[in-house]
Amino acid sequence: MTALAVVSGGLREPSSTRLLADRLDAAVRADLDAAGVSASSTVVELRPLGRAVMDAMLTGFPTTSLAEAFDILADADGLIAVTPAFNASFGGLFKSFFDVLPEETLTDMPVLIGATGGTERHSLVLEHALRPMFSYLHAVVSPTGVYAATDDFGAQEGASLRERIDRAAVDFSRLLRSCGPRQRRDVFAEEVASMERLLGSNDRRHPRP
Repeated sequence: MTALAVVSGGLREPSSTRLLADRLDAAVRADLDAAGVSASSTVVELRPLGRAVMDAMLTGFPTTSLAEAFDILADADGLIAVTPAFNASFGGLFKSFFDVLPEETLTDMPVLIGATGGTERHSLVLEHALRPMFSYLHAVVSPTGVYAATDDFGAQEGASLRERIDRAAVDFSRLLRSCGPRQRRDVFAEEVASMERLLGSNDRRHPRP
């Protein structure tokens, strides 16, 4: 079973950001199903976590609800992340969530990026903000992202958006299948093991009398 985490950074209800996230999620799971791969998804809505994210930035400790969101991402085989665009960049809450996410959570994780905005002028947010951020977090970013402007959700532009979503879903599904199941990393355990190896190496070089 392939586990997907879906992060929606929408700030309003109803949210076009959540709508795009849900459509991407459905398209990816449909393509995986067509390839004979079972998949489940869990949505992390950031709006209710806004206060917890800010508290974590100030104190360094997550609340129970925020820790549960972190666990959803850590246990996932892939991530679909969608943010509203502000001034051609990602939303502040979206960025802050990933700022407080434990280190190495997204290492080697396939990520499908998406964004929404009022006009097409913000479409470069995918390549100028989202892709560099997730690359910095050591994720494997799918080659095709989806940007949806307000007009894309209208009747006339709906077909174009569906085509872009389907194309992105196919690419992401292929990436997920090639990467396979993801092993959750325990950074603390890795650091302890590294320290033990270092101490063992020192003991061999400098034996006690």
